[in-house]
Amino acid sequence: MLSKGDKVSVLDDAIDGVVLSVKGDQVEVETTDGFSMTFFVKELIKLNDSSSLDDSIKMINISAVQKEKEIPKPRSFVKERKVKNERPVPEFDLHIEKLVKNKQGMSNYDILTIQSETAKRHIDFAIKNRIPKIVFIHGVGEGVLKSELDFLLGRYDNIDFQEANYQKYGQGATEVYIRQSKNN
Repeated sequence: MLSKGDKVSVLDDAIDGVVLSVKGDQVEVETTDGFSMTFFVKELIKLNDSSSLDDSIKMINISAVQKEKEIPKPRSFVKERKVKNERPVPEFDLHIEKLVKNKQGMSNYDILTIQSETAKRHIDFAIKNRIPKIVFIHGVGEGVLKSELDFLLGRYDNIDFQEANYQKYGQGATEVYIRQSKNN
């Protein structure tokens, strides 16, 4: 409960002040700028008198923190299972920095064209050489390259694609599966 003289802060605004009066669920506050404003109780949070950084640091129990640091934490890691004789999946990074030495002076259209043509070349090579799966690393960004890649992949009848393994690539990669026909 708030009372006269309490230091308060407004939850959804950068306003601090001191309570002048409390009437029901409305609180009159004098802001640090000297204005008198009225807020609902649920819009305010009471500040401790020890809101300074030095006082907050003094309240930390240093011995408890040191004990916590002494206990070694178990290491956790995810190891991918490898199947015997499994070939590594070819990965192709479509970031423009990986494709050209200097992108200076190139328009966004030129960059996207180079990235799309590179992806098409890799897809055609994988189909020709019966490579069942490839991964394109396109990054997250604004999604323009991913959309272009999705459009390109959608034009092939014998290709399925999905987002690649999140643990390994995050959201910035696409896995491409190539269905091989018997007469190819």
